[in-house]
Amino acid sequence: MSKRSKAADEEDLISRDDIEAKFREVTGDINDTAQRLTRGAVTGAAVALIVVLILVFLLGRSKGKKKTTLVEIVRI
Repeated sequence: MSKRSKAADEEDLISRDDIEAKFREVTGDINDTAQRLTRGAVTGAAVALIVVLILVFLLGRSKGKKKTTLVEIVRI
């Protein structure tokens, strides 16, 4: 067994402050990544929704033109 001084033992101990600092560091990185991905997902979903709405509008408009019946009223 090696004899260690009391100062060396205190350096090896992990304090509550050390754990909290490391936890904040890890969760900070995760939160930043999550926020970045969330913004991208919301933007992508909004763009996809707009594209779908435009396509539905254009398809409905073209179908409406093809099936339009012309009724002519003649007054006698």
